[in-house]
Amino acid sequence: MTKVTLQEIKADPYVQALIDAGNRHLAAIGYTEHGLRHAGLVSHIASNILEKMAHPERECELAAIAGYLHDIGNAVNRVAHAHSGAILAAGILQRHNMPPEEIAVIIGAIGNHDEQDGNPVNVISAALILADKSDVHRSRVRNSDLAKFDIHDRVNYAVKRSFLRVYPKERIALELIIDTDICPVMEYFEIFLMRMLLSRKAAEFLDTKFELKINDVKLL
Repeated sequence: MTKVTLQEIKADPYVQALIDAGNRHLAAIGYTEHGLRHAGLVSHIASNILEKMAHPERECELAAIAGYLHDIGNAVNRVAHAHSGAILAAGILQRHNMPPEEIAVIIGAIGNHDEQDGNPVNVISAALILADKSDVHRSRVRNSDLAKFDIHDRVNYAVKRSFLRVYPKERIALELIIDTDICPVMEYFEIFLMRMLLSRKAAEFLDTKFELKINDVKLL
């Protein structure tokens, strides 16, 4: 068994194909961007959360790998993509000769990252949840016609800045700057409330608190 690295996973053509396919499939049904940009950003943020909270280096690497792979299930179907993604990830990581106990941690994180049925089950999953739910920004919107925006397009496009700030031993804060002329704050809560509640659970799993600030006003 070997210590598999994020760079090895990024270099795997099968992984790249699954991410690209999933992103194309979601584009076809009108979803926001879920490609290499999203995978890379979530990977970085998940690792950074654990690093800032002084977790072991290997846990940070596993969080980065889970973050990079978390949406590969979209290549199968958006429905239950966390579950199918976990199964796909298991096969990939076995092929890379990752130790079984590390594979179990990663697939548990991937399988629990969706707000519909996920829960933080280990520190990797908690970091992944927080990283994934923090990626809301206008750059993810693919629809170029503002007149045809649905609520998801409006909410994402309204976010001009998004940053997940880690205050070790105090809190993890999602800080958003929203153009309220495009989307009122209540619309953000209308579609993202479940995500924010799951983020709060994830922060609690890491023995800290979750805070949401929109336009410098604390809302959670």
